[in-house]
Amino acid sequence: MHVPLCKILNLKTSLLTISDWEIQPRECWAILGRNGAGKRHLANLLSGRSEYGQDCLIHGFHSIELLSFEAQQALYEEELKNDDTDFLDHPDQGTTVRELLGLTTQLPRELRFLELDKLLDRGYRLLSSGEARKTLLAQAILRKPDLLILDEPFDSLDTSSKQQLQDFFQHLLSEGTPALLFLLTTTEEIFPWHTHVAVMEKGEMITHGSRLEILADADVQALLAFDPQLLPSWPEPLLQTPPADPLVVLRNGRVSYGETLIFENLELTINKGSHTLVTGPNGSGKSTLLNLLTGDHPQCYGNDITIFGHKRGSGETIWELKRRIGIVSPGLHRDHRVPGSALHIVLGGCFDSIGLYEDVSALQIQHAKAWLGLVNLSHHCNTSFKQLSYGEQRLVLIARALIKQPLLLVLDEPTQGLDEVNRHRVMYFLEHLSTQTQTTIIMASHRFDEHLPLFVNSVAL
Repeated sequence: MHVPLCKILNLKTSLLTISDWEIQPRECWAILGRNGAGKRHLANLLSGRSEYGQDCLIHGFHSIELLSFEAQQALYEEELKNDDTDFLDHPDQGTTVRELLGLTTQLPRELRFLELDKLLDRGYRLLSSGEARKTLLAQAILRKPDLLILDEPFDSLDTSSKQQLQDFFQHLLSEGTPALLFLLTTTEEIFPWHTHVAVMEKGEMITHGSRLEILADADVQALLAFDPQLLPSWPEPLLQTPPADPLVVLRNGRVSYGETLIFENLELTINKGSHTLVTGPNGSGKSTLLNLLTGDHPQCYGNDITIFGHKRGSGETIWELKRRIGIVSPGLHRDHRVPGSALHIVLGGCFDSIGLYEDVSALQIQHAKAWLGLVNLSHHCNTSFKQLSYGEQRLVLIARALIKQPLLLVLDEPTQGLDEVNRHRVMYFLEHLSTQTQTTIIMASHRFDEHLPLFVNSVAL
């Protein structure tokens, strides 16, 4: 028997319980669990971000890198803090990808599949969620750690990038370094080269063993199953006066950054009930298009856009328009940095505000609590948004978008960071909304299993 790279015995804290677990050389572990199951606390323990005491013994790891949505968010907030645009005569794009990676030339050949070459001189704040994810992965690999902990590494990536990343990880494992530990919410991203699986639930490692043994376990399968019959009742919509068709018109849409063209000659019309799917690889402009429609992109006033009968830039009040729109996106998630409980964040959806600045009615509070129940977070009603896991935060933002069952629901990779149960939960919400008459959906997604029959229109970028 080899000396284990990591061994944990009889660990019991308020956040984490592990009775006996170890990582042997040449093993590749997938840590599987639902949102809020404790995977993040395990990662923090292994990477030295939390105290673990004498019962956790780490033998072979001299350097550890953790790639996570939380790390992605922390870097974004640091970049915002250092933004000097107000003191310059030009926009400050912040730290570039080249600077983050410490490159003086091009990206090493073994990492070219990440397709970051064209982004090397772009500021980190200007990247899409998927591009930022690939940048931090490249940064972690270039540091050559002994242990690389990957929290949902395939999330936010298009199909081609996912396949290339699978091949790359398999290549790394064939060479023996670094050791890889995957934190996953779905069995779909456990591959034959994963040798072992451990399952977390409510902060406890409840089982672990070989991949085939754990994935065949009926109790594990039941843990990850979604049953819509168990959902609480669906709240009545906060009724809004529907506008005349069309809801959205974009004529000859065009966006560019300097000499880089994102898209041009784009035509889009969305009528009531004309649910629309937006597809395309990372960096193709999906988020940009949705931000144009919501008014969150600076070039929206340079485009011919009409929303609810109001031509953008004709004197309309953007906040009045937004009160009729529900939004879920990586950008909104990234910018939700104000303090507040989960309940307050959901109530903000009544006014489309980041933070709660208006009086709320008893009916609005009732609806907010009902939606927290629908996303299974009633027990976190008074928990600070910042203290929730990334996936739990995403569920709160989904409840925020749906509380008013808006006239237009704009979703940009809404299930990012969600486990299988909660991803199916969100798809069920969309299918239910499509049977009603109030809400029209426009959604961008990389996942083929989210291309639901309700989407009668499609935009390929």
